[in-house]
Amino acid sequence: MNQRKGARARAAARRAEAGPAAYWLYGRHPVMAALANPQRHCRRLLAAEAPEAKLEALARERGLTLERARREQIVALVPGGAPHQGLALLAEPLPGLALETACAGPAARAPVLVLDQVTDPHNVGAILRSAAAFGARAVVMTEAHGPPETGVLAKAASGALDLLPLVRIGNLARALDELAGLGYWRVGLSADAIETPAEARQAGRLDSPLAVVLGAEGGGMRRLTAERCDFLLRLPTEPRMLSLNVSNAAAVALYELARR
Repeated sequence: MNQRKGARARAAARRAEAGPAAYWLYGRHPVMAALANPQRHCRRLLAAEAPEAKLEALARERGLTLERARREQIVALVPGGAPHQGLALLAEPLPGLALETACAGPAARAPVLVLDQVTDPHNVGAILRSAAAFGARAVVMTEAHGPPETGVLAKAASGALDLLPLVRIGNLARALDELAGLGYWRVGLSADAIETPAEARQAGRLDSPLAVVLGAEGGGMRRLTAERCDFLLRLPTEPRMLSLNVSNAAAVALYELARR
């Protein structure tokens, strides 16, 4: 009993070492992407096995000494059962980015994804991964109704958290107005919409820069958010399955937009 208490106390102490600002990233893709991102401040790098040459080179460039650790040490640092692949990186959250900084400028064909109260870190991470894969410009979500930056979110994003801007804003309505001012058409995804992306493309309604708005898991977009959109689109799903998980919907919508 005392040994178990001692092990729990040591694990808690190791977690506390990260402090209120830093947190542990884990898994090959999130760790490698964070090390390669000059905007990411990294503190410690742990590896349970002999590291690959690329990882060692990135660690040297960042001035980090790669520390060998037992797998059970890494297990104590990550959520229960998380696939850490023998790697853990203590890093600080990415610096905040203003909406205009992330979304203004000449990359007109790259869409921006706007999340309306999507709170599940696995979904946000998966959306970031799809957004990076299909060439989106940024993902925007509110500070109050979005998951914090954690190892869980970073693992679900599979490195995309350090590849694509994740912009946190205070008020979604104001952010949508600001995006309109930057030249974006605001397009909401809704199962109740009449028009599909293919039909909107034929009508020439997808030729401008687009901010694609996705609603929360289960409830979808809020009414006031939908009213602020310039138009709504629905994905052409079968009637017996009208809605998709929000991260799947994001991937399908981004694929449709990439075909423009």
